Amino acid sequence: MVKMLCRFLLKLWGFKVTGPNPEVVPKKVYAVYPHTSNWDFLLGILLKFAMPIDVNYIAKDSLFRWPHGILFRKLGGIPVDRSKNNNFVDTMANLYNKYDKLAFAISPEGTRKSVSKFKSGFYYIAVKAKVPIILVKFDFGNKVVDYSEPFYPTGVYADDLPFIINHFKGTKGKNPELACQWEDEFKQENK
Repeated sequence: MVKMLCRFLLKLWGFKVTGPNPEVVPKKVYAVYPHTSNWDFLLGILLKFAMPIDVNYIAKDSLFRWPHGILFRKLGGIPVDRSKNNNFVDTMANLYNKYDKLAFAISPEGTRKSVSKFKSGFYYIAVKAKVPIILVKFDFGNKVVDYSEPFYPTGVYADDLPFIINHFKGTKGKNPELACQWEDEFKQENK
């Protein structure tokens, strides 16, 4: 019933899903781009139940306070205190060793605000956990959610970044002006 309702809502919203079935890989990191609006969360939740895919997400801990914190946890949310340097990458990577099946959806920008470069945490979590990254486009311009083939990172972020950015080029978020500025990303990585 929930699956059918979520599929109906996606169709009503005008979105279609393309790309391979991401569930063929039991452990993975979803790198979801772009994150420019709160609507991204709703789109992700609809996908979670419509496909269905088993996925958790990470969000700032302030979202997990009473009363809505209960709902966010039920929907797969895991709170993160971004003010502390608590070796987040190691903590997340170690979770993959505890489960036969695990997936986290992470926004490479780390925020809805405009940024000049990606945060590399999603990449290094995948490297440390030895799991692939699935690049996910939330393209509001074309009303498409696209899943890439599993991408196994080499461990050298600067080498893999052009592939990641090229995959996401042309993707329009709900608020395109807030998307990551690619030129700044290349300048910083190629110094």
